[in-house]
Amino acid sequence: MRVAYAQLRDLVSRAGSDPIWNPPGPREGATNKRPAAVLILFGMLDAIPAEHEAKNAAVSKDLDLLLLRRASTLRSHPGQVAFPGGRVDPEDDGPIAAALREAREETGLDTSGVEVIGALGELILPYSNHRVTPVIAWWRQPSPVGVVDVAESEAVFRAPVADLIDPANRVSSVVSHDGDRLRGPAWNLSVHDTDYFVWGFTGGIIDRLLAELGWEEPWDHSREVRISPPRADGEEVLTREA
Repeated sequence: MRVAYAQLRDLVSRAGSDPIWNPPGPREGATNKRPAAVLILFGMLDAIPAEHEAKNAAVSKDLDLLLLRRASTLRSHPGQVAFPGGRVDPEDDGPIAAALREAREETGLDTSGVEVIGALGELILPYSNHRVTPVIAWWRQPSPVGVVDVAESEAVFRAPVADLIDPANRVSSVVSHDGDRLRGPAWNLSVHDTDYFVWGFTGGIIDRLLAELGWEEPWDHSREVRISPPRADGEEVLTREA
């Protein structure tokens, strides 16, 4: 675990204010986009170890990542897996404070047991009109987490990092919209006998983190899951066509 922690610190030091990933879409007008932040929290696995044994020795079967599944009733990105996070409010002392506050509100996380390693460069999301700061943190003293508000989240879980690395769990998401065909990294993931599909913004960040940390293992990019185009109300519809 010490090696993984050291590599995360090194990543933050190397990345500085540079984004590790550029989401698809135009990047102009970044200063006019609403600031937001997400908490990317690594720590010790809560109960069940990873099924996959990662080739990189830094990734033990006990290393995990805190994620949630958004409520299916939400207008924006319903039912999608995400990091805890949200908009930076005027009373927040910057994006790090916002990421910790949102994590407390969404998962019940005791942030006194969280060590913030640092923030990565802003990611511009043109379609949602946000600029998002990823905040990397280490869970030194894990606390119970779970759904706080069912109107916001329908699940809170800790995903084994080794299972995110497992090539058998990796696929490519494909979205065709307005003449564009957008591909992105995605996962068919099972945690505690519950199935999750990870893609989109969250999938892009996880993919780049695994690559930048040297944890990624070769996987078959030709395995596809198609995502239906957004409806008129902006909601994405997941299809299971491989």
